[in-house]
Amino acid sequence: MAAPFLSTADSFLVKSSSSATQSSCYLYPLKHIPRSRISLCKAICGLPRVTKRDLSICLVTGLVFSLGARGHPNNLANAAILEADDDVELLEKVKKDRKRRLERQGIVKSSKKETGYLQDLVYKLSEVGQAIERNDLPAASLVLGGSTETEWVKKANAAFTKLTSDPEEMTEVDAFNSSLASLISSVTKNDVVSSKIAFVSTASAFERWTTLTGLVNELKGL
Repeated sequence: MAAPFLSTADSFLVKSSSSATQSSCYLYPLKHIPRSRISLCKAICGLPRVTKRDLSICLVTGLVFSLGARGHPNNLANAAILEADDDVELLEKVKKDRKRRLERQGIVKSSKKETGYLQDLVYKLSEVGQAIERNDLPAASLVLGGSTETEWVKKANAAFTKLTSDPEEMTEVDAFNSSLASLISSVTKNDVVSSKIAFVSTASAFERWTTLTGLVNELKGL
């Protein structure tokens, strides 16, 4: 706006016997051990000989994951519940956003007069911006009217009142009116630099408001 106007494994190795020519290992079911660890135990047990080091790896690996699972038996269930809660919250948010968007569209369609006031505001800001860009403050003053009590400012605020529905949008309305007052004052004082700064603030606040309310695509010249 301102620019035109001036982004677990199922098993655990618990026993092993070995000899010079043969080795065997016994696997007993144990729940909650990560499935990814079974391949390690099977690979070691399938060897002709099981060394102490190999046995230690299976024992330690299985024990650690077994204790972890026993210490927190509800981890998987809790994680699933949390994920489901997140999905529900997201769905509710989508529903609320859609409802709000439809409501806003309905309000906009039934507010042709207020939309017209805002379109007039766009045109006036454009004229003021062009005049300030030329350093022609007298011309900008003629458009602004010298006061926030002018008819076009009152109509713009009437539109803001009807189409503003949350605190964030209201913050931008307040910023707009504050910046507009500064703009009028600076132009009246013939202060070019302050006028340009105030104009950018005014136009930026209005652009943010139209984006928040969804009116940015309803008005020409933005």
